[in-house]
Amino acid sequence: MALPEFQRGFVWSREQVRGLFRSLYQRHPVGGLLVWATEARSASHRGDGQLAPGIVKLLLDGQQRMTTLYSVVRGRPPRFFDGDERRIMGLRFHLEEQTFEFYQPAKMKEDPLWVDVSALMKNGADGVSEVIGNVKDPNRYFGRLLSLIGIADIDLHVEEVTGDDKTLDVVVDIFNRVNSGGTKLSKGDLALARICADWPEGRNTMKTELVRWKKSGYDFTLDWLLRSVNTVLTGEAKFSHLQSKGAQDVQDGLRRATNQIDNCLNMIAGRLGLDHDRVLFGRFALPVMVRFLDRAPSLDAHEQDRLLLWFAQAGMWGRFSGSTETALDQSLAALEGAAHGIDALLEELRRWSGNRRVEPGDFTGWSLGARFYPVLYMLTRMGEAKDWRKGLPLKKSLLGKMSRPELHHIFPKAKLYAASQHGCGRDYDRTEVNALANYCFQTKETNLWIGDRSPEDYFPQVEDKNPGALASQWIPDDPDLWKLRNYLDFLEARRRLLAEEANRRFEELLHGDTAVLGGTAGTPKTEVPVPVAVGADSFPAAGVAADSEEAQIAAINDWVESCSLPRGSIGFELADESTGAQLAIIDLAWPEGLQAGLSAPVAVLLNEPPEVLSVASASGYRCFTTVQAFRTYVNAEILGTEAGVAAAAV
Repeated sequence: MALPEFQRGFVWSREQVRGLFRSLYQRHPVGGLLVWATEARSASHRGDGQLAPGIVKLLLDGQQRMTTLYSVVRGRPPRFFDGDERRIMGLRFHLEEQTFEFYQPAKMKEDPLWVDVSALMKNGADGVSEVIGNVKDPNRYFGRLLSLIGIADIDLHVEEVTGDDKTLDVVVDIFNRVNSGGTKLSKGDLALARICADWPEGRNTMKTELVRWKKSGYDFTLDWLLRSVNTVLTGEAKFSHLQSKGAQDVQDGLRRATNQIDNCLNMIAGRLGLDHDRVLFGRFALPVMVRFLDRAPSLDAHEQDRLLLWFAQAGMWGRFSGSTETALDQSLAALEGAAHGIDALLEELRRWSGNRRVEPGDFTGWSLGARFYPVLYMLTRMGEAKDWRKGLPLKKSLLGKMSRPELHHIFPKAKLYAASQHGCGRDYDRTEVNALANYCFQTKETNLWIGDRSPEDYFPQVEDKNPGALASQWIPDDPDLWKLRNYLDFLEARRRLLAEEANRRFEELLHGDTAVLGGTAGTPKTEVPVPVAVGADSFPAAGVAADSEEAQIAAINDWVESCSLPRGSIGFELADESTGAQLAIIDLAWPEGLQAGLSAPVAVLLNEPPEVLSVASASGYRCFTTVQAFRTYVNAEILGTEAGVAAAAV
């Protein structure tokens, strides 16, 4: 059997490893294996044995169990092991208590009843003799040692999926029905498995590109990259179209795709200013752009701008937030055979979203996860938005820790939350305090200079020192709107200015062809009817809304990474699968679980209303509302540490 190169590596916890050996020792059922016997042009593989020429047996179900058995029985993980060896090596068995634990020097070093399972398996009969010679009453333990060694001789039932009719789609469906209670296999997983049967280095080669992008601030997945390779080679979104492609085809497709992805990221960062992962909304529009650029790599400045307009509009209206594969197929189909591919893309988007002019109401969202947060960042970077103390344009090239642009609340949060104390009638809730129209970007130095002062206090100083700096960030020029009691009127006025600026920038990308946007400013958009799971007044829901929350989220992510687990996605957008409607923004999410595919999707939601928890729970997420509860879950159920188990019991 060959271990397929799925997205996930070895993700079992120590507790799961111990549980498998406990069941095997007691001769309890541990489940069978599911194998896909398929043709491989080169029959390359990474195991120690030989495969039949032209045929590879890909292990679909049982990867974690077989990797565990291989590692413990052989005393080393497979050469292609991808995970934390501490979770799998050093297993010990106590002859008297008949329990399995991982090596602890202080507890086990001088106790001959703790047997090194791997050493025993490797040495066989000689190992049994050595252990028996070191213990009192050897007859008592002889049978237990034989039972332990006998684990390697246990037969597991192997179910094979074979036949020319077993296409990628069919095999994925079989697997997911057989394994409905556990790991879900995606079509991308299986497509990558077949690719790596022909090209064993494929997964690591792709991961190298992902690491390169991550160093530049973009966090992409193997599935996403493979989608771009697929569009380059086939012009289709469905991975089943990759089935006929050989290793050389895929290598060529990866080279072309990575080249065009780099071009896309450079265009998006250079022209739109969207230069890191947090603001790269609509990332699934990139495979479409990659396909287009691969076929027509030479674009003049006007054509590039029109393509970037399509990208920005697709992100703003959530074109690829719902049923991604279907949306991609529709956009790719618009490209095929079109004499003017960009125009075809724009027309397809128009039919889907209607009028594409921005209205003030589009900036009504709140929190860093709101769909128009990247638009605010884009406007700041595209224009000449200036820092309010130094008067410098807020460009990425600013040097020094104190000069890096960071988020700023125009009206300070503390004063808004306690507005009634200042004679404003009432306090404002978190959706109002963290409204997009109350956000702008300043350097850290300016943030500290402003402190918690109200606009009516510091705005005159800004305008006196740097005339025009306020207007560069779309601040209403009426001083009455700078007062705390008129905060809601300020938000309304600034939304109008932001909408006007957005439309002006989009018209700039069109170089005068404003008819593409449809209608005129102030014309209502044609709305696509969508089901909304939470009340309209609270939509979109959730999101990191305070500095303290942001610090907690960052600390959680750092801790999770220190445990050799994947970092979560901050400000994760939960969208309706069929319509793309934004249902909620999750503070920190693991959509595939902390053990990708092996554990439930996880959401950390700090200080969120019940409606948000309800939406996330209904979408299959296991929700945690405190840092301690989340850490206890990770320790007890993912890592299986003694401290975590004890905390969970309490």
